Amino acid sequence: MLHPINWSLALPYYAAALAFGYLLGSIPFGLILTRLAGTADLRAIGSGNIGATNVLRTGRKGLAALTLLLDAFKGTVAALIAYRFGGQDIAVLAALGAFLGHLFPVWLKFKGGKGVATYLGLLIFFAWPVALAFAVIWLATAFLTRYSSVAALAASAATPVILWQAVYLQEAKLFALLTVLIWLKHTGNIKRLAAGQEGEIGRGRQRADVDEPTPGGT
Repeated sequence: MLHPINWSLALPYYAAALAFGYLLGSIPFGLILTRLAGTADLRAIGSGNIGATNVLRTGRKGLAALTLLLDAFKGTVAALIAYRFGGQDIAVLAALGAFLGHLFPVWLKFKGGKGVATYLGLLIFFAWPVALAFAVIWLATAFLTRYSSVAALAASAATPVILWQAVYLQEAKLFALLTVLIWLKHTGNIKRLAAGQEGEIGRGRQRADVDEPTPGGT
């Protein structure tokens, strides 16, 4: 269990951890990988999103899978390195920084992904059994509804509750905040769901110019 952060001590270290996490989280792996592969600029195709779903629209399934993996584990790595150097309190701040970096990367004018993959990567570090529960909920919801966005919203909403019930109290507070951010980044998906315009998994969207229904993670 994480200890409450004492903001009166070692403030420079806390700021450094937040900045370190942000810089690592802001690495746009999807954009980098597709450029190295010589494919189209992700920001000019599909939804313009830098995540794995838009990478998949280039027809490169391997690149999409690698993007998903890297977007997840940059969160894990940020928290792990911070933990090794400063303990769990520092890891919390690095985790928050990594998540914010993915959502709002300074290199891309603060237009990043939707955060689900990085969310999962952080969850693997802090409470891997709950990460498994997240994956099960995502898969079950996606299978039942055929909407990846609904799966992401459902799994993220359940996560803080599961953490709290499992007595990961500090983690539950952190992931409650991250869940709110995920839902805010999915505002467009929620509106399309309400209008019956959200694209189903395995099918094209009804409108080509709207934001992607990002699956677990990007």
